[in-house]
Amino acid sequence: MKKIAIFISGRGSNMKAILEQCNNGVLQNVAQPILVFSNNPEAAGLETAKSYGIPTASIPSKGKKRVAFDQEVIDFLENYDIDYIVLAGYMRVLSKRFVQAFKNKIINIHPADTHQHKGLHAYEWAYNSNLKHTKITVHYVDEGVDTGNIIAQAVVNLEGAKTLEDIEKRGLAVEHRFYSQTLAEVMKA
Repeated sequence: MKKIAIFISGRGSNMKAILEQCNNGVLQNVAQPILVFSNNPEAAGLETAKSYGIPTASIPSKGKKRVAFDQEVIDFLENYDIDYIVLAGYMRVLSKRFVQAFKNKIINIHPADTHQHKGLHAYEWAYNSNLKHTKITVHYVDEGVDTGNIIAQAVVNLEGAKTLEDIEKRGLAVEHRFYSQTLAEVMKA
């Protein structure tokens, strides 16, 4: 089994879906979550992870420079034998130093086609652009923002969606299923 650290910044809905799939789904006997880490000590997802029996840790990033903070996290992670870092709503851009320390071991999910929209507010972009569909992208993390090699994409049908909340709900339903499926494929390879 591959040992994974899941990084979150908030409620951790993708993290929860991954933990469920590790217990009773496509990631069972494939991935072993050994840590849920957050840059936000108040992240609700930390409590969710604890309820699953997963060790948690947090180092506050607020007010810290990116490179200095990332070095703190690198130093902290030396205590763990991690095969993959899975970003699940981790709202920090990783420094070049961090990416190089875990080269080809960091995977992210982005709620858009990264060829069309990078960065924040992807569901708002889809809503404001009146898209009939959007894509969820799972990709390796490189030094850019959502510029890493694409592992897989899944289409989200937005036809008939009237509100931003409708789009987010449809997108998250795909994210929660698709991320675990893609992680399983990567980790079995």
